Amino acid sequence: MSAAFPWLVADIGGTNARFGTVSALGAAVEDVRVLPVAAHAGPADAVRAYLAARPSGLAAPRSAAFALATALDGDRIELTNAAWSFSRAATQQELGLQTLLCLNDFEAQALSLPRLRADQLRHWGASAAPGEVAVGTVMAVIGPGTGLGVGGVVRAPGRWIALPGEGGHATLAPADDFESAVLGQARREFAHVSAERLLSGIGLPVLCRAVAAVMGERPEPLSTEQIVMRGLADGSPVCARTLDLFCAMLGGFAGNVALTLGSRGGVFIGGGIVPRLGERFFASEFRSRFEAKGRFQSFLAGIPTALITDTLAALAGAAQALEQVDA
Repeated sequence: MSAAFPWLVADIGGTNARFGTVSALGAAVEDVRVLPVAAHAGPADAVRAYLAARPSGLAAPRSAAFALATALDGDRIELTNAAWSFSRAATQQELGLQTLLCLNDFEAQALSLPRLRADQLRHWGASAAPGEVAVGTVMAVIGPGTGLGVGGVVRAPGRWIALPGEGGHATLAPADDFESAVLGQARREFAHVSAERLLSGIGLPVLCRAVAAVMGERPEPLSTEQIVMRGLADGSPVCARTLDLFCAMLGGFAGNVALTLGSRGGVFIGGGIVPRLGERFFASEFRSRFEAKGRFQSFLAGIPTALITDTLAALAGAAQALEQVDA
């Protein structure tokens, strides 16, 4: 038994809130719109703006699932990298919803993995393409976006169970002397250098400053967009080295997640940053660093990795959560 239709599904990050509707069981997410988080006081305000932009005569949503970029505990919800702070119960009442599910954004990303089609993925040539998985098999997803999300999903009889967490805030480990020096520079700014501090949209400027210092260059106040643009154009040795280090360290971190969760069903890369790197990412050390785990190299070599090319995949995960209500 699933939640009452129509459904409203949302993927709410630190920068953008993506909304869509689902009209029936098994139907695709439709009428997708992206709204800037900073332009709205909270989710209820953003939902009203989304609904107002739809054609007239459409039925109001009866159920909703919000995938939110934050840790969830209790009724009060505060986004990690944005100013929204709201009550789940009050928002449900304000919007007149029979059901309102609030889940971590990477819980939704994880629930989207079983629904992904071949045209929504690009896998590494060196690794097998993700395929059907047996009951008890775990899949993991890692997403460098504004922050760094981590989640997992395990196949159970008749349903999928998400494994939400805040793995992006785990301490980042170096793999060689250069990375040790880079992390040492970052620790001059932050007492705790998590993976998110360097491997995310808010982290790339920190990583770039640290790389510049280790290379003996004067750090520039560059944005993430400028770092990516200059690095891809090879217009700056520091930015180019930053992108290469980002890819390599992300691979090492992804390997750690695979070992921690035992994700033999695959590790999937989401978020908005990696797709912008294009072929540079697939030519990088990501996959070799993913496997570089000493005695467990053969274990990692058997785990497929794939890039999620569809930035709206989390909406399908939110729909999966509503489909499994009372399942």
